Amino acid sequence: MTKAEIVNEIAQKTGVEKEKALKVVEALMVVVKEQTAQGEDIFLRGFGTFTTKTRAQKIGRLIKENKSVVVPAHRIPYFKPSDDYKAMLLD
Repeated sequence: MTKAEIVNEIAQKTGVEKEKALKVVEALMVVVKEQTAQGEDIFLRGFGTFTTKTRAQKIGRLIKENKSVVVPAHRIPYFKPSDDYKAMLLD
């Protein structure tokens, strides 16, 4: 499902104009990206949690060059679905 399809679904289900729904969806995406980049977790009850995880430094391989390289520690985005959401997926 694309962002445009999400906007259409929201507009149909809420009766809000597509332009307003698009602004809300885009604002949500910006807030999630900004806050998780700052290290904040976002909890959406009944949906899940947006957070970041830290990956430790490790040794990687460049197979074509037959070299070992150090992959530095870094943060990655992570989403953990709520129990309610997981239960919906199992039905």
